[in-house]
Amino acid sequence: MAADINEGSVPLYYREVHQAICSRTDERVPISVFQRVLSRTSLSVTVQNQIAEHVNSGDGFISKVSLYKGLALIALAQQGKPPSPKLLENFIQEFPKPQLGEPKELQSLKMQTVQESPLILSLTLGELLKKDTIKVQLIPEKKGLFLKHVEYQVTSERFTVSVYRRYSDFDVFHELLLQRYAYRVVPELPPKRALKGVLTSMSEREFIEGRRRALDRFLNLVARHPVFSEDELVKTFLTFSGSDVQTKLRDACKKLGDEFMTCKYATQAKDYLPADIQSQFSSSRELIKNIHSSLQKLRDRAERMAERSRENATDLLMFGKELSSLGSDESPVPILASCKSPWATLRRSVKGLSVEFSLLSEKAAQQGRREEDYVVEKLNLFLDLLQSYRDLCERHEKGVLHEHHRALQKYGVMKRQMLSATVQPKEQVSVEQLESRIVQQENAIQAMELRNYFSLFCLHQESQLIFTYLPITSHILGAFVNSQVLGHKEMGEVWQDLHSKLKSLFGDGNGQSPPLSPK
Repeated sequence: MAADINEGSVPLYYREVHQAICSRTDERVPISVFQRVLSRTSLSVTVQNQIAEHVNSGDGFISKVSLYKGLALIALAQQGKPPSPKLLENFIQEFPKPQLGEPKELQSLKMQTVQESPLILSLTLGELLKKDTIKVQLIPEKKGLFLKHVEYQVTSERFTVSVYRRYSDFDVFHELLLQRYAYRVVPELPPKRALKGVLTSMSEREFIEGRRRALDRFLNLVARHPVFSEDELVKTFLTFSGSDVQTKLRDACKKLGDEFMTCKYATQAKDYLPADIQSQFSSSRELIKNIHSSLQKLRDRAERMAERSRENATDLLMFGKELSSLGSDESPVPILASCKSPWATLRRSVKGLSVEFSLLSEKAAQQGRREEDYVVEKLNLFLDLLQSYRDLCERHEKGVLHEHHRALQKYGVMKRQMLSATVQPKEQVSVEQLESRIVQQENAIQAMELRNYFSLFCLHQESQLIFTYLPITSHILGAFVNSQVLGHKEMGEVWQDLHSKLKSLFGDGNGQSPPLSPK
């Protein structure tokens, strides 16, 4: 059908649009310019993409005929019809006119530089990870680890500085971060104290180490966030070395206010949102929920494997110690037994085998630490981010969206009261008061609507952040496989040495050794 579209079969408006946006050197139109034309329509992003796909030739330009085809599809889509080229087949009537404004207004689209929408998060995982790396280390106390207050050394690679923080400092920082960025993914803090019953399965030392790891993950997610990383609040927490960091943080937050009051896109958020933002949000939320569920199960399995490696290390070490104990037994061998048994010689050999088992134990422990640090911990990092996204979705629904609905209900009640007052005349003062309250409520609703759109704007960006982090799963899988390969290789080498040693130690006089493996 595209070949059937010609100068005579299209309205004058089509030819004027082509003249306004075509290249100076030929009649083709850059696809980027056509996409700017699409952005002027009221169509959803999905429909815009479908139209662009139907006319795009793949070389960065579209022909005059393809432009006419695209304009026709725009006009039909604006009438509520799906943008399918089949609609143009056997089209008898004159093609409808798309609502794009005057052709002269479109000339400026050729001159515009390509600017990405502020809604788009154009960062890669590598760029996020390079923003900063934070290390949270436990400060050794002279009086032992089990003190009332535990202090941490926080080191930022980006700011090349180390500061000292207590858990209460983290707590205040988290609270203020949530106040300032209520529409963003703010990771949760680990609990200050062990929950009831937790210490029955772990020591206090293990709990404190687990909390240190969680604080480390929290700060790394915050320091690498595209918005948080540039905030004065975050810089203060990572660099201020004064005596009262909590007061400094509160002063900074008071000066800055919440993000809605400081972001230049806050009141324009609606203009950047795609028409199908709600369906996009629902789809992203469901997918991220499923990813979160699957990764939790993977993390649980990885934890069990790391624990088994540590248990294996303990068993191998104890196995070697028992061999050493057996070989160290200096009890005299009975004369009758010694004439038939080489035990006196064998037990000295058995004692020497404990060295290999000690080495095997060390290798197994190393594998357990690798699995914990590079698999379990990285999974926990991503799970913390996914959970904070789910928390954000709940805040959106139970917070600004819920308040908006309540405000609309209250406004409806006021309007009915106003209608009742006009039907049944009351004192003039009460009517004027009601009118004033209605105006105030209208202003409140308008402010809430702006916040609701800004909340959706932020949600859309945070959804992109989650998907930007998704490739970290390949890093985790790579670390898991590498750990297994290295662990089996290292332990295999020790087992092979042990195998050779057994042959030389326990071979009989004819050079024969007992079976070293089941048949």
